[in-house]
Amino acid sequence: MADSAWPSEQLVVAAQRGDVDSIAALVSGSHPNVQRFAHSLCATPEDAEDAAQEALIILYRKIGMLRASGALASWMFRIVRNECLRRARTMMRGHPPLPDTAVDTAVDSAEDEALRRLDASRVAAAVAALPPDQRRVLIMRDVQGHSGRMVADALGLSTAAMKSRLHRARAAVRHTLRTATPDSSPGGNP
Repeated sequence: MADSAWPSEQLVVAAQRGDVDSIAALVSGSHPNVQRFAHSLCATPEDAEDAAQEALIILYRKIGMLRASGALASWMFRIVRNECLRRARTMMRGHPPLPDTAVDTAVDSAEDEALRRLDASRVAAAVAALPPDQRRVLIMRDVQGHSGRMVADALGLSTAAMKSRLHRARAAVRHTLRTATPDSSPGGNP
C-alpha cells in the first residue's frame, strides 16, 4: 500500500527550506493522497480533479508556510476540504433564481445578505459532511438539477437506490441544519 504513504518528513523539511527538487518530489509524492481526499469530499469527479490540482498548486507555492513538517496530511486535507466547499458554494450561487422573482426590485439589507451567506455556508458544510455516495446524489439531483434517471445512470445505480440515497442525504442535511441552528435558544430569534 505504498500509494497511501505520505512523503518522508526529511523531504518535507527540505521542501520547506526551498529545495526545488524536494518540492517537486513532495508534490508528486502527495498527489495520490490529495486526489483520494478530493474524490471523497467533492461532489463530482471533475470538481475533485480541480480541487486536487488547486491543492497541489498551493502545496507547491506555500510549503514554506507549513509550521510542523509532520502536519502535511492534515494541512492538505484542510486545503482540499476548503476547495471542495468553495466549489459547492459557487455551484449553489450559480443556480438561476426561481421564475417568480422576475420583478424583484427591493434591495436587501446588509443584515439580510449576511444571514443569506451564513445560511449558504451552513448548507455547504452540511452537504460536505455527507458520505460521498449521498453527497454525489444530492448535488447532482438538487444542485445541478439533473433528472433522477440521469443521476442513477451516471452513478451506476438503480432508480430506487438513487432515491434512497437522495432521501437519506436530504434527511441528514435537514437534521444537521436543525441541530446547528445558532438561535435555537428560547431567547433567540425565530
